[in-house]
Amino acid sequence: MVLHVLDAASHDDVQATVVVVGHGAAWVEKSLTDRASADAQLTFVEQVEQLGTGHAVASALTTIDEAIGASDGDVLILPGDTPLLRSSTIQVLLNDHRESNAALTVLTAKVDDPTGYGRVVYGKDNKVARIVEERDANEEERAINEINTSIMVVRQSLLGPALRKVGRANAQHEYYLTDLVSVLHEAGHVTRSFLLYDPTEAAGVNDRAQLASAERELRRRINEQWMHRGVTMWDPSSTYVDADVVLNVDVSLLPGTVLKGRCTIGEGAQIGPNAYLTDVSVGANSILGSVEAVTSRIGSNARVGSFSVLGPGTEVRDNEVVSSHTLRSI
Repeated sequence: MVLHVLDAASHDDVQATVVVVGHGAAWVEKSLTDRASADAQLTFVEQVEQLGTGHAVASALTTIDEAIGASDGDVLILPGDTPLLRSSTIQVLLNDHRESNAALTVLTAKVDDPTGYGRVVYGKDNKVARIVEERDANEEERAINEINTSIMVVRQSLLGPALRKVGRANAQHEYYLTDLVSVLHEAGHVTRSFLLYDPTEAAGVNDRAQLASAERELRRRINEQWMHRGVTMWDPSSTYVDADVVLNVDVSLLPGTVLKGRCTIGEGAQIGPNAYLTDVSVGANSILGSVEAVTSRIGSNARVGSFSVLGPGTEVRDNEVVSSHTLRSI
């Protein structure tokens, strides 16, 4: 999930990426380091005590300052549980923030049911005056349907001083990152909002139901992307392709096909139905039926019959025709 967020934030003008970790820090660091893109330069900072979102950012201040240096750049703050966020949205947000010369720009969304989200409150100057968390909101504030997405851009030179003015006088006794808005607004700085066109992009994942919903949307986007590039999917709704999979033109994926991990499927290959491949390389024009395979290599113009199981290290040579009885491992 965090990898999708990191991908969305991958822009040429991003000088450094600082990831704040807490529970299970060592495992998270290893997982992200192993799976992040090759050009990603990740720095990890541990939040030893979980005292709120403001405290999490404060934990990373020294590292952020070292990365930006004296350039007085902007700090893009993203939660790790918004996998549907698009890279294009981040770019538009950054452009708007810079063009307006704002001290802070918060990404907001209008939703039919704002339950559980912080509400965006505007001042008489039409600038964002504050963000009120639901637990701290009064009846009038809870009726507001414009919500905080927890995504914001803040001028680096103002971030530290503003965070030092954030207190814990709230229902959860935490340092709210959203209090930056009121601190900077009251100091006379420009605090703006940028309204998100598609609210689903900022949907957080807090339980298994929300995770399933996010995964369904990601699958739809991934499948649509590949079909525009010349891949045939007989039934996209039942075809599962991981983000790291590489498909070449004229690949055909039959219903029930699942491609996980770092699979590479060559031009003109046909996979399925009901194939389940993990970290498998398939050569051009090969045909696989209902095959289950893990870390295997299938050459070009090969055929692997249905109900075959290819264990780790299995290799099928170019032009070879095999069934479940003729497989071998190397």
